[in-house]
Amino acid sequence: MGDIYSKIKETISYIQERFSVTPEAGIVLGSGLGNFKDEITVELEIPYADIPHFPVSTVEGHSGTLLFGKLEGKTVVCMAGRFHFYEGYTPVEVTYPIRVLKFLGIKTLFLSNAAGGMNTQFKVGDLMIIRDHISFFQHNPLIGKNDNDLGPRFPDMTEPYSFELIKKAEATAANLGFKVHKGVYCGVTGPTFETKAEYKMLHVLGADAVGMSTVQEVIIARHMNLPVFAMSVITDLGIREEDNVITHQEVLEAAHAAEPKMTAIFKALIADL
Repeated sequence: MGDIYSKIKETISYIQERFSVTPEAGIVLGSGLGNFKDEITVELEIPYADIPHFPVSTVEGHSGTLLFGKLEGKTVVCMAGRFHFYEGYTPVEVTYPIRVLKFLGIKTLFLSNAAGGMNTQFKVGDLMIIRDHISFFQHNPLIGKNDNDLGPRFPDMTEPYSFELIKKAEATAANLGFKVHKGVYCGVTGPTFETKAEYKMLHVLGADAVGMSTVQEVIIARHMNLPVFAMSVITDLGIREEDNVITHQEVLEAAHAAEPKMTAIFKALIADL
């Protein structure tokens, strides 16, 4: 039993003393997507700072609490605010909460993020279902000794994002009359936004959108055989004609504007679990 396993047990024990119902789904909210939590009938809210071995969120747009409650009749646990490598956390610390969600009993993980668009069909405020990712630019969180109690040494990544959930999300969006894209997300370290040359390079490599989160969380989820559905809100365009500057404030505003559509899709998928 590795050290991380004993830490997880301590964290789980602390949480389950306060909330004993097993959640069916775990949700992670990205930059500017914190209003989603208003959809949840919250039964318990625990600040990250109170949870043993949990990191603390340091970024504007990430509130830093673990919420438990009901959504569409299902018990869910929601991370309002996530952690990023650029905050100075190790990949193991960044992904620690994903391990905790799995050990709390979730059967499906839902991830959201704000991303820069590189596909020329994309506009600010568009939604992209992530069908695959490129993670070579981020440190793999499984580097180091493998704990076989958590998952295999060499996890398969043929289906990092659940094909079944992607199909359901596309059908839901069509029923609701929402236009959604489907594409490849590239994870980078940040915290700088990409240069124009970097955006072009990533697009040539096959990425439709780029961001500073998500892929490490997905790797850890798949290591534990946890199905994942993830969606990006396109909050800025990396490949563009004008010379405007991208600001974090603009990213948050674009995410807020697109949030109701993403929320509707997430709710429909959770209702169907």
